[in-house]
Amino acid sequence: MSEGSLSAAQQAAPLTDVVLRPVRGHHAFEACVEQLATAIRLGLYPPGSPLPAERELAERLQVSRSTLREAMTALRATNMIETRRGRGGGTIVTYSPVSPAKGAVPHGDREDALDALVFRRVVEGGAAAAAARRTLTDEERALLTDAHDAVAGATDPAVHRQADSRFHLAVATLSGSPRLVDAVTSAQSALHEMLIQIPLLEVNREHSDRQHRTLLRAVLRGDANQARRVMEQHCDDTAALLRGLLH
Repeated sequence: MSEGSLSAAQQAAPLTDVVLRPVRGHHAFEACVEQLATAIRLGLYPPGSPLPAERELAERLQVSRSTLREAMTALRATNMIETRRGRGGGTIVTYSPVSPAKGAVPHGDREDALDALVFRRVVEGGAAAAAARRTLTDEERALLTDAHDAVAGATDPAVHRQADSRFHLAVATLSGSPRLVDAVTSAQSALHEMLIQIPLLEVNREHSDRQHRTLLRAVLRGDANQARRVMEQHCDDTAALLRGLLH
């Protein structure tokens, strides 16, 4: 990490404010588990980082503290978090990001997976264009730049996978649309489950990094048309790779 750069936890912190949304409907427990587990898997709370205090999380998700405690119990049971006592304690993320597979391992329903890739192209292309159309603050520009630098500098495949998700979520956040953030979070969650089934291929990573750089520049200079084109091409290339390697 270069001097003055942010840690993964610091880079992800602004994203949790928009990814963790008030729970709606009658299934508050399940919705809490889903939102928190997704945020952890995608690296918004990196390994070793603390979760916010119980009161803060309950207020953010707009659930009772008893419901939140039940959700935390479920996450502890699956070894995603642990609670530490004493000074410096709290609820700590213990989930270890999954490294991409050494070979293709088919899982799940192929038709559903392919539909998720179509959905991703539409929502992420739109989010990129919307982000480029906005007049970004210095803090927003720094958020996107730091997220880009984190994925470009990641050497461990598992860390790279999470950093990649954070970059795409940062783009969605800059769109200013909570519904787009929800849609991109859903798309990235589905994509994550597919990408960890195939190896991280160096040629594809280099290609992806170039597209990320081009996308970063397009958003920062306010070129909505190019931002959409680059993001859609990026999604198309990833989809082609997955269609070839997932059976």
